[in-house]
Amino acid sequence: MLLTILMNSQIMSNKQLIVIHGPTAIGKTSLSIELAEYYNTEIISCDSRQFYKELKIGAAPPDPQELAAVKHHFIHHLSVTDNYNVGAFEQDAINKIEQLFHTYDKLIMVGGSGLYIDAVCKGMDEIPEISDEIRNKLNDDYNKKGLAWLQNQLEQVDLEFYTNCDKNNPKRLIRALEIIQQTGQSITSFHKKKSKARSFEIIKMGLKMDREQLYKRINSRVDIMIQKGLLDEVKSLTPYQNYNALQTVGYKELFKYLKGNISLEESIEEIKKNSRRFAKRQLTWFRKDGDIQWFDTNRIKDITPFI
Repeated sequence: MLLTILMNSQIMSNKQLIVIHGPTAIGKTSLSIELAEYYNTEIISCDSRQFYKELKIGAAPPDPQELAAVKHHFIHHLSVTDNYNVGAFEQDAINKIEQLFHTYDKLIMVGGSGLYIDAVCKGMDEIPEISDEIRNKLNDDYNKKGLAWLQNQLEQVDLEFYTNCDKNNPKRLIRALEIIQQTGQSITSFHKKKSKARSFEIIKMGLKMDREQLYKRINSRVDIMIQKGLLDEVKSLTPYQNYNALQTVGYKELFKYLKGNISLEESIEEIKKNSRRFAKRQLTWFRKDGDIQWFDTNRIKDITPFI
């Protein structure tokens, strides 16, 4: 089925970006590698946590064998101490994509970060620079008053974004509040209402499976991460725990354990619970996009043209 879509769309453009959407743990990485190998091309990663080189386990990046099988871009190219945002990624990714299209007719883009995928596919209006005064004040308030305070502030001033965002990610909450305080506008107002024209065709495919099956996969992945040494990875990152990149699932829960606030068993259960919630939010975001062709992962033959 996908092969038919790709063959028919060649009439429109000879350069195609195949974008693989889906929630965490559903199998996007393995499918992206299979497609890249089939088309003899390269992969653009669009997972904002996998940008950071220190997050070798908790961000579930491709393993060394997978990275060796196909050339990946935007994997482990930043440090958690770097200041990076979706606007910078849009520019970097488009530049890399246009460069690679001099060599390839097809590229694969894969990831679960809906905002970053939309930035590449649709574009974003440029967000004005945030003053140091606003940024520092919000970060100071967060450090003093905590996550619940951030959630309450954003809910009051931007209910639309608050309803759909990761409410447990202070980086996202602070960013949204920064923009409102700097511009008087919601972050969603900077999302392109009309997509930017791209010099290539975009083909979107989404992966889905039964919710119970997905949740079992998520729980199993967390157990495997713990076995691989996630706790040691988090311990090594303790000096950087206040950086935004580490205020995410898999790290914040284990920092709570290391501070003595909860037991190790409780922190692992929190990771599983928050990962399941994250998957639900990802699906909510992706289902708003009517251009995505959805495929059941249990019918893999409908997805891959070479099986």
